[in-house]
Amino acid sequence: MAEKFDNLEEHLEKFIENIRQLGIIVSDFQPSSQAVLNQKLNFMISGLQDIDKCQKQLHDINVPLEVFEYIDQGRNPQLYTKECLERALARNEQVKGKIDTMTKFKSLLISELSKVFPEEMAKYKDIRGEDGPS
Repeated sequence: MAEKFDNLEEHLEKFIENIRQLGIIVSDFQPSSQAVLNQKLNFMISGLQDIDKCQKQLHDINVPLEVFEYIDQGRNPQLYTKECLERALARNEQVKGKIDTMTKFKSLLISELSKVFPEEMAKYKDIRGEDGPS
C-alpha cells in the first residue's frame, strides 16, 4: 500500500519541480528558449498523465472532506487525525461514564426492590440466574 503512495508522491514532486522550472522559463522568456519551453510543456503533460495513472491505483482510498478544509486553512492535515482521536476518546469516556452509572443504578434498583418486594425479586433473580445484586 505504501508503494502506491510513494509512487504518487514521486510523480507529484517531479511535476511540481517541472512547473517551477516552467515558471522560471516563462518569467524570463527569450525567443531562443522556445524549444526548452515546449519540452517543459511536454514534460508537464506527461507528468499529468503519470499522476492520472496513479489515480487508478488509489481509487479505493477515501479522504474525508474535512482534511481538505484543514489544508485550505493552512493547517496540518495530521491535526485532523489527532482531533478525531481526541473526540473519539472523549466520547468513549462519556459512554463509559453512562455505562458505569447505569450499572450502579441497576445494582441499587435491584437492592432496593429486594427490600420492598423480596419474593418477587427472588423469582426475578432465579429467572435471570443472578445470585445477588449486580
